[in-house]
Amino acid sequence: MHFRKTLFLISILFVVELAAGQSRKIINVPDILGYQTLKCDFHMHTVFSDGTVWPTIRVEEAWREGLDAISITDHIEYRPHSKDIISGHNRSFEIAEPKAENLNVLLIQAAEITRGMPPGHLNALFIRNANLLDREDVNDALKEAREQGAFILWNHPGWKSQQPDTTLWWEEHSELLKNDLLHGIEVFNSRSYYPEALDWANEKKLTMFCNTDVHGPIGMSFELENSHRPMTLVFAKSRTLGGIKEALFNRRTAVYFDNTLMGEPDFLEPLFFASLEYGDSPLRLKNEETKYVQIKNNSDIDYELEMVQPGIGFDCQESVLLKAHHITTIELNGNSDEVIGMKELNVYYRVKNMFVSSEENLVVTFSFRNY
Repeated sequence: MHFRKTLFLISILFVVELAAGQSRKIINVPDILGYQTLKCDFHMHTVFSDGTVWPTIRVEEAWREGLDAISITDHIEYRPHSKDIISGHNRSFEIAEPKAENLNVLLIQAAEITRGMPPGHLNALFIRNANLLDREDVNDALKEAREQGAFILWNHPGWKSQQPDTTLWWEEHSELLKNDLLHGIEVFNSRSYYPEALDWANEKKLTMFCNTDVHGPIGMSFELENSHRPMTLVFAKSRTLGGIKEALFNRRTAVYFDNTLMGEPDFLEPLFFASLEYGDSPLRLKNEETKYVQIKNNSDIDYELEMVQPGIGFDCQESVLLKAHHITTIELNGNSDEVIGMKELNVYYRVKNMFVSSEENLVVTFSFRNY
């Protein structure tokens, strides 16, 4: 009896130590412009709609991966496990909330309004009662969400199941936008990128999103050992639910998937330069001389650079890879006597893995002091 009790206590201690020993990944993407860069996923499912995991698992996954905030967006209209999981639409949030508080993961109450096209599937974030969104008319459901203070985004606009041939913006979406019932759009969902959505976000002033739409265990859906899940970067005044909501309504986000970033240049350019460190000492480059600039990239992102305009009075590499967590040397070679009188040496690069529209990359200028 004593042995069994001892064995039981040892087993309990082992489980506790195992749980305590779980490690949390650090995502190295810098803060910018006085804002905190929060790593978020605003679209995922559990067994309370068509997912296959318990709500607390979503929180634990997010904590391990270094995310700041998530929303569980179980479908209102589609619940294939309803014979086994009998509950109201708020239950997944209620179950996940204590775990989120314990792990300091910001959990946004949300739901997915699931309709045919148009208008398709829409996530309502920052709601208070998902049960009230269960309405026959989609406009009534969206109006109820908005009355609860919701931020509403259009999910996977180019999803082949709903738009098999062409990704279209429907008149119904214009009406939603006009009536304050549409505020954002997924530019990237799971493994799919929608270039039209990136351009619509710019044109129609919609907030850009990048979400997993994960249904099964996250590790079975994405390669996490050497990469990361798709995520929305939110540039928030504070790491709070209110801070995130304010940032979303003011369109301060960027799309981050694989080694690619998309967003407005006002955010991408500061993010790029905040990732880097290089000296400010004068180069004093002369004709037929060579000088080197060492650039340290502190972020998780490999920046791929391609020259768009030659330097004046000097030559520089046509292409550069600023590898994550590495120091890269840029070589400048004087090719004219005029370089000796220049106070700054400007190098213009296109960042090939940073997009400001479907056809345009971010262009950055390195200004190196010469004298």
